[in-house]
Amino acid sequence: MRKVMLLVMLALGMLIPITGSLSAGNPKSPEGIWTGALDIMGNRLRIVFKVTKNPDGGWKTALDSPDQGARDIPVSETVVRGDSLILQVAVVRGKFEGLLNAAGDSLTGKWTQGGISMPLNLSKAESLPVTTRSQEPAPPYPYVSEDVQFHNAAAGIDLAGTFTRPSGKGVFPAVALLTGSGAQDRDETVFGHKPFLVLADHLTRSGIAVLRFDDRGTGKSGGNIRNATTLDFVTDALAAVDYLKSRSDVKPERIGLAGHSEGAIIAPLAASRNGDISFLVLLAGPGLRGDSLLFLQGEAIMKASGTDARSISKNREIQKRLFAVVETEPDTAAAAQKIRGLLEDALKELTEEEKQQTGFSAETIPLQVRQINSPWIRFFLTYDPVKVLEKIRIPVLALWGEKDLQVPPAQNLPLMQAAFAKAGNKKADLRVLPSMNHLFQTCSTGAPSEYAAIDETFSPDALNAVSGWILRLP
Repeated sequence: MRKVMLLVMLALGMLIPITGSLSAGNPKSPEGIWTGALDIMGNRLRIVFKVTKNPDGGWKTALDSPDQGARDIPVSETVVRGDSLILQVAVVRGKFEGLLNAAGDSLTGKWTQGGISMPLNLSKAESLPVTTRSQEPAPPYPYVSEDVQFHNAAAGIDLAGTFTRPSGKGVFPAVALLTGSGAQDRDETVFGHKPFLVLADHLTRSGIAVLRFDDRGTGKSGGNIRNATTLDFVTDALAAVDYLKSRSDVKPERIGLAGHSEGAIIAPLAASRNGDISFLVLLAGPGLRGDSLLFLQGEAIMKASGTDARSISKNREIQKRLFAVVETEPDTAAAAQKIRGLLEDALKELTEEEKQQTGFSAETIPLQVRQINSPWIRFFLTYDPVKVLEKIRIPVLALWGEKDLQVPPAQNLPLMQAAFAKAGNKKADLRVLPSMNHLFQTCSTGAPSEYAAIDETFSPDALNAVSGWILRLP
């Protein structure tokens, strides 16, 4: 569910300086574009620092994370001392320290954050790196594309997105796309891929209008995502439906929602509250209750990463204790104290090797307490999607990737199937697509570590399954 995002995973707290002295004998300038990559649990995340010298002799730097769609993150302090470069990034509590080589074209160093230090070697580049995926469309498009804004009256915020429709006059069936969990932009950018851009492009070329939008507090959308829960995102989805209803080029009786991962929880909740939603597309949608899903997801991903059975069992036991606190202690201050105690006890049980492997340290505990005790997790852990699915009687297409480790179909499809049967919904079409992962990429193992390495953003078979089903609706 929650995506492995650089700015989430690494915003862990205290800084650890690189040991050893830094030479001061290299006169080469660090000005320019510097590129490198971090290895985060098998995921390669590219890092770009753009270092410029001000007219007054001072320095200014910005950070890009291309694989996360993050641009121009401010670097709070740039220090140049001889052949060393020190960059403090306060917004993510991160720090880079590196040594410039004699030629002035590489920096050997480390990225430190939250008690975790990892190698980060940078090379000087002539231009900014460009991630080009073979499926990613580029303008001019053979359809109408416009940036739009719409209002969520329930939350008092404006949301920004892109509306696309086939060229020419007419009214078209329309669908609003709902992203997975975490702060997502309108393209659902992750690991250098833009799944919703590819999906919207395919659907629009097929004759379907599409609205995709930045999550609240993300991109150009207003609001604050930090304290939001799934129920808040439901009001955003309903605002998107209202916007589509207001357009003269959309068929009001053919408006649907397509949600991915958490979006596939949001979509049925929205449909249960609004009779104007005529169909649902659920991509990698959970049937399991939140805590059960996270247990299953953690075990599946750890197995795929080669983690031994003892460590998997230990992780599961820690999860159970932490989740039990959140689910039984309504007072967030008291819960935070209990969670901190459990994490401190768990840390004592780990070997030094396990600490290195997991990045778990005393410095990471404060952020983990905040994350586990957050409003989003508090809602998600006890939410059972089946109870809402049992009320859905409109047409539903539910798709899973056979090798999805985040929402495994073997455990989630049967629950959804039973829910629709109880609802008497004979218009529900549930399918497992072979050799696909959580992002609907054709894959080998389904592990998240593959996401960035796969060129394909969205399997054509999955794209055709969605468009074909929508177009066949009466």
